[in-house]
Amino acid sequence: MKKICIIPARGGSKRIPRKNIKPFLGQPIIGYSITAALESNLFDEVMVSTDSIEVAKIANRYGAKTPFFRSKKNSNDIASTIDVIIEVLEFYSKKGLNFEYGCCLYPTAPFAKKDLLVETYNSLIKENCNVVFPVVAYSHPVQRAFKIDNSNRISLLDKKHQFTRTQDLETIYHDSGQFYWFNTKKLLINKNFFNDNTIGYKIPEYEAQDIDNIYDWKIAELKYKNLFT
Repeated sequence: MKKICIIPARGGSKRIPRKNIKPFLGQPIIGYSITAALESNLFDEVMVSTDSIEVAKIANRYGAKTPFFRSKKNSNDIASTIDVIIEVLEFYSKKGLNFEYGCCLYPTAPFAKKDLLVETYNSLIKENCNVVFPVVAYSHPVQRAFKIDNSNRISLLDKKHQFTRTQDLETIYHDSGQFYWFNTKKLLINKNFFNDNTIGYKIPEYEAQDIDNIYDWKIAELKYKNLFT
C-alpha cells in the first residue's frame, strides 16, 4: 500500500509573515513536520507543495521532495487544501505513481510527532474509514457560549442549557489543525475531509496548538518546550 505525505506550504502569509519557514525554537517550523513524516517510516514519498523557491530549498534541506511548483490558481487565498491535494495527486498520477493513502500534514504542526502519525494511520486501516484526523475537546462547554452586543449586553446562544450541569453536557471537539489521513480514491470522489466515514482521533489539549497569530506562536513554543525539551 503506497502512501504519500503532502505538506502544503505556500510562501505567502498575512497574519504571520513567512509563517511556514519562521524559526520555531531555533529551526524553521516546517522542519518539524518533515522530520516527523520521515522518521515515521510510513511514507513512500514525503513532498512539499509550494509556490516559493525559498520554502522549497528549506524543504529539500530537511529531506522532503519538491517535484513541482504549485500552480497560481492554487497559490492564492481562496484555494483550499483539497485543491492542493488533488493537484499533487494528479501530478504523480501523470508520472505513473498512484498512492492508496495520503496524509496532508500541515507545515505548522510541530506537535504532530511520528508516533501520532503511526497511531492515526493504524486507526485509518483498522476502521476502514475514509479520513482520520486528530481532534481536541473544547476546554469549556460550547453549549454555554454567548454573544455580546455593542452595548456589552450578553445573550446565550442556547438557553436550554443555561442551568444544565457542566458534567452533564456532551463533550464537543474541534480540529487540532495538524493533519488528515485519507483514502485517496475516496478523497478524489468526495473532495471533502468530512463525511459519514470520517473518524476523529482524540488527543489532549496540551498536545496541540492552533497557530493563527504571534501570540499563538509564543504559546506553542512554551507548550513544546514543556513537552519535548
